[in-house]
Amino acid sequence: MQLPRRKFLQLTAAAVALPTAARSASAQAYPTRPVRIVVGFAAGGSTDIGARVIGQWLHERLGQPFVIENRPGAGTNVATESVVRAPPDGYTLLMVGPSSTVNATLYDKLSFVFLRDIAPVASLIRQPQIMLANSAVTARTVPELIAYAKAEPGKITMASAGVGSAGHLVGELFKLMAGVDFVHVPYRGAGPALADLLGGQVLISFAGIAGSIEHVRSGKLRALAVTTAARSPALPDVPTVSEFVPGFEAGDWLGIGAPKNTPPAIVDKLNNEIAAALADPKITARFADLGGTALALTPAEFGKLLADETEKWAEVIRAAHIKPE
Repeated sequence: MQLPRRKFLQLTAAAVALPTAARSASAQAYPTRPVRIVVGFAAGGSTDIGARVIGQWLHERLGQPFVIENRPGAGTNVATESVVRAPPDGYTLLMVGPSSTVNATLYDKLSFVFLRDIAPVASLIRQPQIMLANSAVTARTVPELIAYAKAEPGKITMASAGVGSAGHLVGELFKLMAGVDFVHVPYRGAGPALADLLGGQVLISFAGIAGSIEHVRSGKLRALAVTTAARSPALPDVPTVSEFVPGFEAGDWLGIGAPKNTPPAIVDKLNNEIAAALADPKITARFADLGGTALALTPAEFGKLLADETEKWAEVIRAAHIKPE
């Protein structure tokens, strides 16, 4: 029996619509079981805290646990690889930050391509780094530090949490743009670097605001500048680096990614819920405690940020000839 053309087209359209309808229904029901948020650092740091803040919000809004899984190692590459290999079903997410974009150039033989294999879901927070000086340093401003560095090249030691860390890269960017030379002293983590800065074994550091702001407030360390384009609400009297080095802008940021091919409807649902969190005064106040401000972007906008950051740090890594430890 031959079907009339109109009936045939109706049946064909219905058949095509079935998978779409099924995906839509699946996204509406999502999540139906616990979701993992994989963090590439140990518990207690700002990335871990940010994950727990947003994970608790999503748990309360969506009715399923969002479990934080800390998988430190290889500069967050261990965590990223575990998510790349996970099923793209929305039940495994990744906390992403500057390390994710730095590692794309810093490491030659990764088993994944970050921009290809991780889908951007949502951004969370932007935080400045602080340009810190030991209290014994005579320079009290960025111009004074630049003048001293040029007059005494190789005399200023710069601590970081390790080769390729955010603070290291921000310091290298400053060196390139200000035309100065610091002696980089890498440590195995932000804690030891900060301890030696406090003790006077090193002179300056670019460090995350969350872990260093109390030392600034107590007067143990001097904040010469913050690295974001705008001043930080947490330190409103501290100038930006760009007030003295035009065009300088860098900082920490956090967001969430997922394995590529995660259904767009699930990505959009997560993005919408996170955007709602970033509009909630309790969440923004919690992020302010970390020295940051809410950063609400669409998946496409967050993807552009990731691509721009990858390109930016690639140029710094190549210019400074940085190699992983």
